[in-house]
Amino acid sequence: MHPALSSSSGLIPTSGLILGIESSCDETGAAVVRSGQDVLSNAIASQIRTHAPYGGVVPELASREHLQNIVPVVRAALEQAGCAFADLDAIAVTEGPGLAGALLVGVMYAKGLAFALNKPLIAVNHLEGHIHAVLLEAKKQGRLLALPTLALVVSGGHTHLYLAEETRGTWHYKNIGKTVDDAAGEAFDKVAKLLGLGYPGGPWIDWLAQHGDPRAVPFGPITVKQKPYRAQQKQIPRLLFSFSGLKTAVLRYVQTHEMAPRIAARRVALADIPDAKPSDALPLCDTETLNLIASFQRAVVGDLARKTFAAAETFHTASIVVSGGVAANRELRQHFLAEGRSRALPVIFPSLELSTDNAAMIAAAAWPKFVAGDVATEILTAEPSLSLG
Repeated sequence: MHPALSSSSGLIPTSGLILGIESSCDETGAAVVRSGQDVLSNAIASQIRTHAPYGGVVPELASREHLQNIVPVVRAALEQAGCAFADLDAIAVTEGPGLAGALLVGVMYAKGLAFALNKPLIAVNHLEGHIHAVLLEAKKQGRLLALPTLALVVSGGHTHLYLAEETRGTWHYKNIGKTVDDAAGEAFDKVAKLLGLGYPGGPWIDWLAQHGDPRAVPFGPITVKQKPYRAQQKQIPRLLFSFSGLKTAVLRYVQTHEMAPRIAARRVALADIPDAKPSDALPLCDTETLNLIASFQRAVVGDLARKTFAAAETFHTASIVVSGGVAANRELRQHFLAEGRSRALPVIFPSLELSTDNAAMIAAAAWPKFVAGDVATEILTAEPSLSLG
């Protein structure tokens, strides 16, 4: 590896351009971002069709798709940005967390590219990337983010609360809450699959929920037993999330209300519709099903909001940022923004494009590291269980 990749001194930008590469799960992404704030390109190759028949991401298939997609996606990102490899100041890549095989594709490609181009390589935590997706949006809107901020990262694989602060250009994070079982996005996927809907489940639940009564099924408040998690000293028990119990409650409702035949018929009907969309499922859902969907979503959103705003009050944060795939949920956005207004507490979301996994957020998160000279060495590898804070 080139000596510049292990330098501990600050690096001087020439173009300010960083190529970001993201391959932590089932999206192959590449993007060019200037100075951590101007998104010149954001190319993504989706694997939804590959994994849809299985109702979830199949790791082996994801790795194979990344291998096929990464070169053309990087080329597309450079072409959209109107730049060449030689114009770049650095290469940034997701180090973790995520699927081991998927991460390795991105890391090994980025290492090879950085070596061949004699460019610095910057390793980025995927969770930090999601937080910087919101910072990108704030900069785009010309908004100054009030610090310290509370970050809720909520997606198919993660539900975390972080206190985030910037000191002399370097960001610091403290994890104060997380899920002890299913992530919120994972719960959406599993409930959608249980009800015979499509994948990924979040958009299906989100669209259909607006046609149901969210108070029809009285799911109780979600609680987490403290005793099994006392060893998790970093997190506050009342700020821990758990969605497996809610998922089980939906299953029991389906069983006690004998909904299985209707679900089976819906699953078959949707399978016969090419590229089925959530709107295709509406005529296949009766009132009881729509009410169940709306009530489930209300329970998830309500739990996320209660614990996030409780954390903001406890730690006296000046703002809240929400990112990750579930941040695209319409009810969640409406609920958080309304609650924020009632408390005079700014709540910022990324654009829908930057809510889900993407490489622009990786390139943006890499910028302060680049300026500080925080670059990777030749021993960089994938870290599937990488933590933040």
